[in-house]
Amino acid sequence: MASQDWFEKDFYKVLGVSKDVSAAELKKVYRKLARQYHPDSKPGDTAAEAKFKEISEAYSVLSDPAQREEYDQIRAMGSGARFTAGGGSAGGFDDVFSMFTQNRGSAADFDDIFAMFNQGGGGRFGTGGFGQPSGGFRGYGGPHKGADVRARTTIDFITAAKGETITLQSEDGKPFKIKIPAGVADGQKIRLRGKGRPSPDGGENGDIVVEVAVRPHPVFKREGLNLRVVVPVTFAEAALGATIEVPTLGGEPVKLRVAPGTPSGRVLRVKGRGITTQKGTGDLLAEVQVVVPSHLDDAAREALERFVEVGPQGNPRAEIMAKAQGS
Repeated sequence: MASQDWFEKDFYKVLGVSKDVSAAELKKVYRKLARQYHPDSKPGDTAAEAKFKEISEAYSVLSDPAQREEYDQIRAMGSGARFTAGGGSAGGFDDVFSMFTQNRGSAADFDDIFAMFNQGGGGRFGTGGFGQPSGGFRGYGGPHKGADVRARTTIDFITAAKGETITLQSEDGKPFKIKIPAGVADGQKIRLRGKGRPSPDGGENGDIVVEVAVRPHPVFKREGLNLRVVVPVTFAEAALGATIEVPTLGGEPVKLRVAPGTPSGRVLRVKGRGITTQKGTGDLLAEVQVVVPSHLDDAAREALERFVEVGPQGNPRAEIMAKAQGS
């Protein structure tokens, strides 16, 4: 956008907002107008299409804090000097330079001119105008990138682990597809380059940035690339040893050997059955949890009492008691 456009276009009026409008209110107003004038909702309506482009242009500038500040500064100068295509006409370069050269003439006068355009930082004389390169002075380095569009989606645990292509809706109501990579983590952000808002001065488009939330799984818990699952075993299985089945995420169960005398809390590892990403594959961590029966019939109680009589003797808490007293 050329500086002349920035002098002449009232973006606040286009969106119907005041100059002190907050970012949140600005976004709310833009969304409402975008839905109202979007070409998809008014096919063949050239006036609506032109209006949609106008409000999109206004929002792309005002939603960017740096661009908004620069725009406000340029608009504030609107009653004074302007750049025009022709030379020597009223309101052209002669008006700008005459502000500083009347009754003066030293080389230092030019510093005042540059300082006027550099207020706020970033503005420079460049290729084509004021406020942005390629049609305005926006500093060295070429046109500015368009603003990013942010979105959020919630997916289930298995989708996050295995990956999938899903369809979301952008701020202006248009659907777009996004590929969820295998192994995406809760809170991770996925960037679709070039799918955001257009640049106001001919640069590349912004991006769509999607933040992913992952629903918890009722059985598995993720730890990096590893998956942890708590596996209940009976007292007899833990004491005597047993071969048990352990579930895997989206696959067939695996068999694990529980050694005799396995305590509650011991972790058994299954290699390569965790989360797979481009960085590698994790393991399945099966945490043994000894289950104590809440009810015993007479026969079971008698058998257990007999076990106490013939089983290992001693106080299993003696060691921690001694350590506690000695500390």
